[in-house]
Amino acid sequence: MIQQKEISLKGYSRGYHLITRVIEDHLDALPEKGLLNILIKHTSAAITINENADPSVRKDFRTFFDTLVPENSPLYVHTLEGPDDMPAHLKSSILGQSLTIPITNHRLNLGTWQGIYFCEFRNYGGSRSVVLTVYS
Repeated sequence: MIQQKEISLKGYSRGYHLITRVIEDHLDALPEKGLLNILIKHTSAAITINENADPSVRKDFRTFFDTLVPENSPLYVHTLEGPDDMPAHLKSSILGQSLTIPITNHRLNLGTWQGIYFCEFRNYGGSRSVVLTVYS
């Protein structure tokens, strides 16, 4: 059986935001066993799993990726949408737009210190569409 819904995330500021609870709050009752696929329907944002305990992880993520993929690089040709746009596309491709998480005993089977991160790479990204698909 497959269940699917599309939700809208509120506009987040540029950065790395824990959204595990937001995702869980939008899910109906989960099966005993299955899979959850999460897809961000945008090319300048991403989704990933990482440590959910220490907020300094999010700061280090931003510092690392902003250094790895800087704004205003002379290498970029696609510049019409602002200095944050092309770096946002590259960061999105590096981290990805989709996650698959196992479901066990009616719960997302994440590790103790794992959380779902929404990564907003634009200065003003606005609301973002997310597709949640549960396979059981």
